[in-house]
Amino acid sequence: MKTKVKALAFDTGGTILDWHGGICSAFESVGASHGMDRDWHGVTNDYRRRSMKSIVGLTRPAFNMDDVHRSALHDTLTHHGLEVFTPQDRQLIFHTWHKLRAWPDFSAVLTRLREQLPVISFTMLPLSLVLNVSRQNNLSWDAIISCEMIGTYKPNPEAYLTAARWLALEPAEIMMVACHNFDLNAARACGFRTAFVRRPGEWGPEGPPDPIANPENDITVDDFPALATKLGY
Repeated sequence: MKTKVKALAFDTGGTILDWHGGICSAFESVGASHGMDRDWHGVTNDYRRRSMKSIVGLTRPAFNMDDVHRSALHDTLTHHGLEVFTPQDRQLIFHTWHKLRAWPDFSAVLTRLREQLPVISFTMLPLSLVLNVSRQNNLSWDAIISCEMIGTYKPNPEAYLTAARWLALEPAEIMMVACHNFDLNAARACGFRTAFVRRPGEWGPEGPPDPIANPENDITVDDFPALATKLGY
C-alpha cells in the first residue's frame, strides 16, 4: 500500500500562471507603441527558453529568477532586432512577471484542497514574485518554498529533498503537481508522488514542448477540478 499523501506541492510558473499570455500581451503592447508587428508568440517563447536555460538546476547562483528575466530580456530583444525598446518598455515587460494571471480553473480548487491538506507553492520563481501574483489572484497557500530560498534550483535533487525536510515529511508523503515532466520525473526520483496536469495553452499557439505525461505519474488529468476529484476531494 502506498504512503498516504500529507501535502501537495505545486509548480507555479506555467502550471498555475499563464506566463505566455501575460508576457506576449506585454510584448505586443510595447511593439504597437513603436508601430511594430512581429511574431510576438515566438518572441515570448524564445524569451522563456533563454530564461529557463539560465537557471534550471543551478546550485548557489549569485542571482535569482528576476535577475535572469532581466538579462534574458536584453538578449531576446537583441536577437530579434528590438533594441528600439526603451528602458521604460523593458521595465514594463519585466514587471509583467509580477502581474501574471492564474489559470482560471485553479483558485477555487486551491480553496477546496486546502480544506483537506497543506498546499505549497514549490517554485523556481522568486519569493517576491509569488507573493505578488498570489495576492493579485487571491491564492492562499499554506507555504511558499522558492528555490531561491533553498539556494538550489529544480530539477536538482537537493531542491526536492530540502523542501521535504522543511515540511518535516517523507518525500513519499508529498505529491508534486506540475505540467512539466522534467519537474515530476526529478521529484519522483527523490521519492515524491506525482500528478501531471495538462496545460495545453502554456506556450501559446505553439503548444507545450513536452505535452505527453510520463505514464509513471500517479495521476494524469486535464485540469485542476479533475485533480481534486482524483484525490477524493
